[in-house]
Amino acid sequence: MDVNFSFGRALSLALLALLLTSSAAILKPYDLLYENAVRSFTEGDYTNAVRYMEGALSSYAEVTSAQVRCRLRCQDQHPFDAPFRELQFFEVVLHRSACINTCIEEKIGTQSMHKVSEDVIQDFNRRIPYNYLQLAYQKLKQPEDAAAAAHTYFQANPEHVEMGQNLEQYKNQEGMLEEHFVDREARPHQRSFSAGVRLYDDGDYEGAIVMFEKALVEYYRADVKCRALCQGPQRFEGHDHLLYRYSLHELISDHFTQTLHCDHECVRDLATRPGRLSPMENYLPLHYDYLQFAYFHGEKPEALQCAHTYLMFHQGEEFMTDNVKYYQEVLGTLGRPREVSAHCVCWAFQMCVNSEALILNNTNTSRQRSLHGFPQLTVNTRGLCPCAFICLGGPLVYDSVQLVQNSVALNGTQRVLLDDVISVEECSDLKQLAQAVTMAGDGYRGKMSPHTPNERFEGATVLKTLLYGFEGRVPLKSARLFYDVSERARRIIQSYFLLNSTLHFSYTHLVCRTAITGQQDHRNDLSHPIHADNCLLDPEANECWKEPPAYTYRDYSALLYLNGDFEGGEFIFTEMDAKTVTASVKPKCGRMVGFSSGGENPHGVKAVTRGQRCAVALWFTLDPLFRELERLQADEVVQDLDSKSAGHQGLNINPKDEL
Repeated sequence: MDVNFSFGRALSLALLALLLTSSAAILKPYDLLYENAVRSFTEGDYTNAVRYMEGALSSYAEVTSAQVRCRLRCQDQHPFDAPFRELQFFEVVLHRSACINTCIEEKIGTQSMHKVSEDVIQDFNRRIPYNYLQLAYQKLKQPEDAAAAAHTYFQANPEHVEMGQNLEQYKNQEGMLEEHFVDREARPHQRSFSAGVRLYDDGDYEGAIVMFEKALVEYYRADVKCRALCQGPQRFEGHDHLLYRYSLHELISDHFTQTLHCDHECVRDLATRPGRLSPMENYLPLHYDYLQFAYFHGEKPEALQCAHTYLMFHQGEEFMTDNVKYYQEVLGTLGRPREVSAHCVCWAFQMCVNSEALILNNTNTSRQRSLHGFPQLTVNTRGLCPCAFICLGGPLVYDSVQLVQNSVALNGTQRVLLDDVISVEECSDLKQLAQAVTMAGDGYRGKMSPHTPNERFEGATVLKTLLYGFEGRVPLKSARLFYDVSERARRIIQSYFLLNSTLHFSYTHLVCRTAITGQQDHRNDLSHPIHADNCLLDPEANECWKEPPAYTYRDYSALLYLNGDFEGGEFIFTEMDAKTVTASVKPKCGRMVGFSSGGENPHGVKAVTRGQRCAVALWFTLDPLFRELERLQADEVVQDLDSKSAGHQGLNINPKDEL
């Protein structure tokens, strides 16, 4: 074992030495540099660990840059010109391919040397090298470099408790300055935008204009780069490449479909901050919104131009339309939009298509700027995307389901209200099931009244219900209905919010809240206090801190109601102050409210003052690492049931083992 390891290590080091002494035109493979950096680190050779890791980061950046430059250059040299003919298409493809291969090999060397594993790519995307660098620089007593590496890593991994503690220690060290804590991987367009927002909030409109204009230039440059990277090899999900036997035209179609999907994702990617799963809502148009109001403060005609440009994305937006009319009256001209990037129109279309699939990460940046002091203008305080009037989200999957209200009607972002998700008969079956399987305090460590002493809380999970069915304690058909209904809800939420990746169950709960007789007079509390599902709501600071003990991995939530024959119990959305109600939902059989789980959607439940309110509560995650364990076990139980009903030998799961 030791001999093999030593030989492999010697071979790796020999290859590295050859690369280090070879022509400067040949770029060192970053996965090899990364491997040697990790090995040096584990051996305590921190000097070489830093040397190799910095080299790996530099090599990774150069490979990416070379791919972008070569693809754009060859795209310009070999365009797909009309009229289109099949042979001409393939001729262009071949010329472009040869051009890219030659260009890249001139800049970084043989391409095969830079084909690395998905695991290594993921490490670089997650900024893992900076974790090593922080520790290595710390050992070398270089606190300034260690602080920069720690800060860079923490930006993309804010849940990393130990790194957060390290950063606090660096900040308390003598001689450490704020400028030492830099994000070495900061995206220029996001950095400039954030700087513009800070200047705007401070009332420095001239400075804000400079930064927002800079951010726009950087955004469109990043957009071109992102789309160029989409032109690379594509992976066909669900297909083994070696067994992929479709025809040439099907293969080409699949490739370009994946490329278009990647192009579409650039919209989300450029608006997503490091460490976040969801993008800032309305990100690109928001630049023009800030600019129109900042220019207005300087009494500059560009205010009209920027307002017109904003309306290219959100045609008919009332507050901006009013602003345009005011500017036109003051300036005495109709004005016209800017000539923005060619991708702008495509962005607006994609934004409209995906308007219900964007999450607002910071509500402070969402407020729309109307012209204060002019009463004839409408103030829109919610910052909503009017495309939602046209694009009401994705399909609802099931014919019976009815859209009642979308985000706009619910005065928020990423919200939806649906009816007829389940039938009256299904509501009745699930309500009866709840009476038999729910247990007081279930899910809340046995606390019978976890949210208010004036109500009794009872719950049950999918797995527990199925096992009760297995044991004959409840109708197995009803237990299976609970499982199927929750899957129905998951599919609807995933489809409506146009999610491009699978939505997994995080927790599934059949719950009932019952008003306690004699304790309902003069109630001023809530059945469930105002909260957010994946962050700690701080109404005073107008923030929601995405940190434990919050369930930070939850991305979407849904509540499917089973009845409405009770008093009180309305579901409410509020502003981040936890006081201002923005929407109220009266439960009834088959009604479901769905929403993103972050600070953009604080919510709660009004007091149930008479009767019992029952629902299926669902939380979902986009991260498969946080899938609900009981749900996975329930899947096995259902597979066993289906297998036995089909006459096959099942998994032979013992319900008591599952318990």
